Amino acid sequence: MGIELWQWGLGALAAILVGLSKTGVPGLGIAVVPVMAAAFGGKPSVGFVLPMLIIADCFAVTYYRRHAQWDKLWGLFPWVGAGILLGAGALWAADHFQLAGGAGGKDLFKPFIGLIVLVMLLLHLIGKVMKDRLTPKAWWSLAWTGVAGGFSTTVANAAGPVMTLYLAGKGMKKHAFMGTNAWFFFLLNLTKVPVYVLLSLIHPDTPMFTRQSLLFDLCMVPVIVLGALLGRWLLHRIPQRVFDILVLCLAGIAAVKLLLP
Repeated sequence: MGIELWQWGLGALAAILVGLSKTGVPGLGIAVVPVMAAAFGGKPSVGFVLPMLIIADCFAVTYYRRHAQWDKLWGLFPWVGAGILLGAGALWAADHFQLAGGAGGKDLFKPFIGLIVLVMLLLHLIGKVMKDRLTPKAWWSLAWTGVAGGFSTTVANAAGPVMTLYLAGKGMKKHAFMGTNAWFFFLLNLTKVPVYVLLSLIHPDTPMFTRQSLLFDLCMVPVIVLGALLGRWLLHRIPQRVFDILVLCLAGIAAVKLLLP
């Protein structure tokens, strides 16, 4: 089954947003998830998006490679790993249930992803109000951040708000924030590749990666590059508040659409 013109259009929009989010406007990334899910379905969209994110991550770590503060990340990694395992289990269980006919032929992943995006948006808004009062300080709070980030990124590539909330409360300057965020997601997204491959081997009828999805991602490379360059150019020219409002509205509308039958 070929990719239709409207899907190419939404995919190109998502590719631009991916590039922008990695080099200058991190909040834009949350809008990518529901847009791609609306275009390609819940589970397939997760596999479509991951290579796009890794390509954009390469630009982010190139731009900000010297600014990462690794001491802010070491404590997170074990908990993120636990979240990835939980996310992989959730994907397997949902896929198994759907293949067994329990979903009545409906796409279980689309409303699931829509719900996650709405939760992440709510968390993002709470973070705007509470600021560093929500910064993890106790070990259990750090654990929650890591597990939530690992789980949400595995099932929907939607851990951006969790990490933004965590890093924003650390009092880092802009470049340190971007560098730490860039390296974290670059390593995290690479880690997810073998997880998705394994899930594809377990359920070959509904693979995370397909020849079609990888060819699509390859075609989107120039668009992602354009978005990355545009992000650097726009960073100091467009008010952040304008971007925030547009992104939240776009992501919210798209997420609600995913929840509707």
